[in-house]
Amino acid sequence: MDIAYFTKTLEGLPLEKAAEIAVGLGFDCADLLIRDGHAVCPDRPEEIVKAAKRFAAVGLRTPMATIDATRPDDATSRLLGCCGEAGIGQVRLGFWRYDPSRRWKAQADEARRDLDGFERLAERFGIKLTVQLHGGTLHSSGALAAQLLAGRDPSRIGAYPDPANQIIREGSEDWRLTLDLLDPWFCCMGVKNCGWFPGVYGAQGHRAWHSDWYGLDEGMVPWNEIIPHLVMNGFAGVLSVHSQYRLPREQALDKARADLAHLRRLVAAAKE
Repeated sequence: MDIAYFTKTLEGLPLEKAAEIAVGLGFDCADLLIRDGHAVCPDRPEEIVKAAKRFAAVGLRTPMATIDATRPDDATSRLLGCCGEAGIGQVRLGFWRYDPSRRWKAQADEARRDLDGFERLAERFGIKLTVQLHGGTLHSSGALAAQLLAGRDPSRIGAYPDPANQIIREGSEDWRLTLDLLDPWFCCMGVKNCGWFPGVYGAQGHRAWHSDWYGLDEGMVPWNEIIPHLVMNGFAGVLSVHSQYRLPREQALDKARADLAHLRRLVAAAKE
């Protein structure tokens, strides 16, 4: 399996500096975030090839990228074409948000039509597009995501479980069930940890609860169980490490180094 650094933490940095930091952290490869304010912006898709070459020059592969698109339109087609040209084999799509004022079925039907178009684009450019489990979406859990993915070619459309996202939002379910449900499409996983802590009591006497991101060895996600399961089952996809700490960048990078070291220890122990 590949352990990738998700470049979200490097917002605002030029491409050269982002590549320098990413390789210095010690990761196998990069999950390139293509978003306004980052080293590569979606309105300059030609920069994707340049970014992949820059990362390669410092010794980092780029097997995966992340975009925010949910419509298979011409602009997205250009983005995906440049990803294919750059040799990026896997691209995470944006989020189909759930609108509680509308019926779920109508929204799910729209999302499925969008994914029909994305599946055709994936075939055209020879890449795989993935749907990440994320709070506030039509695909917050494995059970929901499976309804959007049913019948789709796993070589073109993949599933992207994210156990920490699921714990702190409405998509929580046993991680074994998530992986079982998504098995045909499972190709990458978001890696971070999280937890809940109690706040103060409100005026009506109800205690508030809050969530936050924690180190991989500190939170509620049992990575010490998940990683051995992945190793035992021969998982060969991408683990995208999300160092989304609410800290100054240097502190967040220190935590990313610690997370990577812990993750490598878990992988090594599982292989013994």
